[in-house]
Amino acid sequence: MARQRRAPTRAVEWEFDHVHLPRTLSRHAVTRLLVERAEYGGWELDRVRIAHDGVRRVRLRRRIIRQLRPTYLL
Repeated sequence: MARQRRAPTRAVEWEFDHVHLPRTLSRHAVTRLLVERAEYGGWELDRVRIAHDGVRRVRLRRRIIRQLRPTYLL
């Protein structure tokens, strides 16, 4: 029985966006902001870090979709 081999796939490429949010924003406000960016911009949460001074450093990511060039047969 012959095995079918798939062509090697390209690695996933990501675009990152770094957001710094002050400590004065409530958790509810931060949640709303991140949800809006996820829904309308296609971003997903990658990392959240809260510093000692209360500043939230958020890293968002979204997948880069590369359009392959069409090949025309003549």
